[in-house]
Amino acid sequence: MTKGLIPADEVRFFSGSSNPALAANIANELGVPLDQTHIARFSNDNLYIQLGATVRYRRVYIVQSLSQPVNDHLMELLMMLDIARSAAASEVHAIIPYYSFARSDKKDAPRISITARLVADLLKTAGATHVMSMVFHSPQVHGFFSLPTDPLSSWIVLKEYLETLDLTDGIMVTPDMGQAKSSAHFARVLGLPIAAGNKERISDTEVVIRGLVGNQVHGHKRALIYDDEISTGGSIHELTRMLVEEGVEEMLVICTHGVFTRGGLERLAGISQIREIITTDTVYIPPEKRHPKLKILSVASVFADAIRHNLHHESLKELFVFGE
Repeated sequence: MTKGLIPADEVRFFSGSSNPALAANIANELGVPLDQTHIARFSNDNLYIQLGATVRYRRVYIVQSLSQPVNDHLMELLMMLDIARSAAASEVHAIIPYYSFARSDKKDAPRISITARLVADLLKTAGATHVMSMVFHSPQVHGFFSLPTDPLSSWIVLKEYLETLDLTDGIMVTPDMGQAKSSAHFARVLGLPIAAGNKERISDTEVVIRGLVGNQVHGHKRALIYDDEISTGGSIHELTRMLVEEGVEEMLVICTHGVFTRGGLERLAGISQIREIITTDTVYIPPEKRHPKLKILSVASVFADAIRHNLHHESLKELFVFGE
């Protein structure tokens, strides 16, 4: 990948409060400083935000994952975009490693909002001239944005790590057929067969998997379970039960966005057959909430390379989800 220099005097790099560690790592990869952001609250709970460096006629990058508390982090991002635009930034790039609203991608009940599209519109209205994110929950979410948007892939860093492990007699399994296409590509790269669960979501916390589609799991001793996002761990928990019944003895759980709400991490870590839970740092997990089975891989280099490619007017095909 290109390692061209970044003109630090033309760039301003800021972080919201959701994931300053990842923002600092991206800035470090680019060789630019992470400028200060002053965030406080008034007595009436309104947010107060001030960018700590001039942005006039600079390229401004604002890093903010839409993780919990999601609505607070969204409002921070919108305000920071508006500040940069109002202060005459030449470009305003919203770097959103985890776009949580991507799960609200369709009208599957009466009188509901397609929130993924609504938030995409809000980002443009607030002042974003470009959006960069990683692994949308559904590919069609990309089409909700009416401004240039780069959906990046996490497979680059996942692949590098997985190739260091013993995957003998393994099979790639995804709990949701909606993830089968992207998982199938990665399974081919690793030289593994693939199976997918026929998942039915009953509620936000309850799922049912009605069998497996694809290659036969029986006879494989090791399974790599991939999902784009893990929250409560309900889908993975249901899938592991089926895999154990099929004779799988060891499992690696892999996801891009490790949200891990409502005890999801502990629930999965408690399954003896799960050897390791592998995720990326798109969602910040405090050290005190990490489990010995948890492996966190940084995607800072992927975002830094994408920013560098954009600055030098180069193709991002190798970094895109659909470039896999």
